[in-house]
Amino acid sequence: MEFLHKTVLLEESVDFLNVKPDGIYVDATAGGGGHSRAILENLNSNGKLVCIDQDPDAIKILKEKFKNQENVFIIKDNFVNINSVLSNLNIPFVDGVIFDLGVSSYQLDEEKRGFSYHKDSVLDMRMSKEGLSAKDFVNSFSIEDIFRVIRDYGEEKYAYLIAKNIVKERSKKVIENTFDLVKIIKDSMPQKALKEKGHPARRTFQAIRIYVNSELKILEKSLALSFEKLSSLGRMAVITFHSLEDRIVKRFFSSLSRGCTCPPDFPVCVCEKSPLARLVTKKAVKPSFEELEKNPRSRSAKLRVCEKI
Repeated sequence: MEFLHKTVLLEESVDFLNVKPDGIYVDATAGGGGHSRAILENLNSNGKLVCIDQDPDAIKILKEKFKNQENVFIIKDNFVNINSVLSNLNIPFVDGVIFDLGVSSYQLDEEKRGFSYHKDSVLDMRMSKEGLSAKDFVNSFSIEDIFRVIRDYGEEKYAYLIAKNIVKERSKKVIENTFDLVKIIKDSMPQKALKEKGHPARRTFQAIRIYVNSELKILEKSLALSFEKLSSLGRMAVITFHSLEDRIVKRFFSSLSRGCTCPPDFPVCVCEKSPLARLVTKKAVKPSFEELEKNPRSRSAKLRVCEKI
């Protein structure tokens, strides 16, 4: 098994982390180890790297890749549990945390995982291979719940029609495979929508994946927990792949860097709130033209970085 994944914004994200040779860093979404490897190259023997991933396939690869590195700790867990992970390693604070969100190239390309609408496989989409699957979701949730998930997490214009047809089709037979769902989605859309740029199932698959893995709820909680674990001048780098993720990160970083919250018409500050972080990246950093040429999947990536004051 090989966990193939083209690491997005690799140089930019590691450069912005400002890695100290003897620092302690967390790759919260270690995956195939691309960012981890780059961070490790900047560490000396006193530095430490904690690699977290909830995907058992990724953990196997990471253990093999870093088997001779005594200063690398590989943990199978969700990054929302960063407090307990670091506590178990007797690490009170870290100098940097990086998140590379979303689904990996390996997960998309591995047919049995059911993430891709380009390949026919059993509907799954679970990053941890545990808990509620996409198949469970489409075959058991109410039309109202399916509609809300597709609308809110996929921003899909035809969410209600898709939800309605999912419920209709599952009354005839269980919706088993990705192509079964793709057909339902396509049949729910007018011809003009099918001709638009991008695959017609893209938004619905994204929505179901986000819901099944509780991605947005976990992200909001994890950002706050991870920031608390940063040392002074420690940095957090987050790579997102769709607007819902990016909005959460942007809003969180903005709240940390805001400081005074008094109304603008107050003559003097009375809240006495100081900024907790500074924005290292004023605007989101996007892939270069060269990277887009090599890896088209990076086109929607955005990198944001903040530093704890």
